[in-house]
Amino acid sequence: MSGERYFVGLDVGGTTMKAAVVGDDGRPLSEPAVLDTHPERGQEAGLETMCETIRRAVAAAGLGMDRVTAVGVATPGLMDIKAGLILDPPNLKPWKNVPVRDHVKAAFGKPTAYQNDANAAAYGEFWVGAAQDAKSMVLFTLGTGVGGGIILDDRIVEGEHSHGGELGHLRIDTPDRGRLCGCGARGCLEAYAGASHITERVREELAAWRGDTKLRAYFTANDDELTAKVIFDLAAAGDGLAAKVVDDTAYYLALGACAAIAAVDPETVVFGGGMTAAGERFRSAIEGYVRRFGLPFPTRSVKVAFASLGSDAGFIGAAGCARLLVGAK
Repeated sequence: MSGERYFVGLDVGGTTMKAAVVGDDGRPLSEPAVLDTHPERGQEAGLETMCETIRRAVAAAGLGMDRVTAVGVATPGLMDIKAGLILDPPNLKPWKNVPVRDHVKAAFGKPTAYQNDANAAAYGEFWVGAAQDAKSMVLFTLGTGVGGGIILDDRIVEGEHSHGGELGHLRIDTPDRGRLCGCGARGCLEAYAGASHITERVREELAAWRGDTKLRAYFTANDDELTAKVIFDLAAAGDGLAAKVVDDTAYYLALGACAAIAAVDPETVVFGGGMTAAGERFRSAIEGYVRRFGLPFPTRSVKVAFASLGSDAGFIGAAGCARLLVGAK
């Protein structure tokens, strides 16, 4: 029908790019097109891969580009959202000062929205995911590091310098004695709840742990393969040390959530990423600490949820940003 509108959402990662066509209802028309990013081939090749991923997504949806209303692109790393530039992304080296928005806009002749990947994922969850019934939300993305996004009244909080929603760098410990974060500062939430830092905490806990734990044998035999997933799986199986580390992680995430709640007072706090596979027990532990340590009035009614869109949140949210650009129905 002539009134239908379609938006392409592209989610660029350090390993792969994913794109799909999404309707006004937030539903993808097909499985996403996926191509390897190969950042080492340089940014010109990267820009062409972005365009090819978009072309394949449109073809997979059975459409022509003439049926697409607008395009949304989400990328990681340091960026200037207003200028449409990815500046110096650590996981897309050697890219630098890449004109993502203008290149895609010129390639397809379509209005093009550009957004931080965590912000796009947050908007996806807000639009058609775990927070679709809310008017405001905060999203924590849990992976190797901790990212985030904030949505208030259908608007993404980008910040003056494109760094709004950097929730992994909320300080939950003092800068003189806190754990060292990858950003170079101490005490950041990411330094306690990022997956790589969780394995570091296990190594430290093992030195003082006096009880039985399968982590000790696992650590000795598989030091290089110890992952947060292993720790969470052992916790679910009843390992005492693993359970302590997981509960401590819930505590740290709750401290971050409490800080965000105090600043934003959202209707919903959502956690996404691989750790949410730990399920309801982990979510409930986070919520319990939020209720215990947060400001009493807002935390009494705030909803604490796990994300529902999985790895599709990025491209769905990017498409949603394109929809916002031209005006949501």
